[in-house]
Amino acid sequence: MSNMEGKKVPQVTFRTRQGDQWVDVTTSELFDNKTVVVFSLPGAFTPTCSSSHLPRYNELVPVFKQYGIDDILVVSVNDTFVMNAWKEAEDANNVKFIPDGNGTFTEGMGMLVGKDDLGFGKRSWRYSMLVKNGVVEKMFIEPNEPGDPFKVSDADTMLKYIAPDFRVQESIAIFTKPGCPYCAKAKQLLHDKGLSFEEIVLGHDATIVSVRAVSGRSTVPQIFIGGKHIGGSDDLEKYFA
Repeated sequence: MSNMEGKKVPQVTFRTRQGDQWVDVTTSELFDNKTVVVFSLPGAFTPTCSSSHLPRYNELVPVFKQYGIDDILVVSVNDTFVMNAWKEAEDANNVKFIPDGNGTFTEGMGMLVGKDDLGFGKRSWRYSMLVKNGVVEKMFIEPNEPGDPFKVSDADTMLKYIAPDFRVQESIAIFTKPGCPYCAKAKQLLHDKGLSFEEIVLGHDATIVSVRAVSGRSTVPQIFIGGKHIGGSDDLEKYFA
């Protein structure tokens, strides 16, 4: 692996599939006159990538944008069909998915490594970087250790570099159901506080069994903040009071 700080990103054309059309996207389109955060990982749908790396970046995109970041890109040595399916499966609409199917960009970054032991062939080493107008300002490269280390390329490390004084809000999840006025009231309160949250809709993402299992209650909304069960909409008002 090599550190590319102070150097321009490779000039590459990515073959992407948008709808039923092939659309070529160049690195110039992605990086010129922009401030961009990139994180790259070994493969779509793989455990660490799906459970931790991608979701946290997707969650923090609004915060990154507050500090002048135009886009968050995820790059993987996968084809565009796999990357599109992964985006849909993870509902990660805040992040731009870049398919480096031939590994050209990753090789140009000095990050193409062999994962033959896993049956992956050539893939990207895990890293993140801050790119300003096509020039790499900062890279966080995972240590050269066996397996798939995930210690420094995470979203929180990058955010701490960009905005060292920013205090990341605790994660918030809210169970709701369509047409519930108390759910709408709770969501509006969170919006008014400027807080981002994940909504889990009964009948779509979960059932009332899930609500009972984690909260001990059979009503919605049920709100969780930082791993703590807050309760319903009235409980949320008391919490903020």
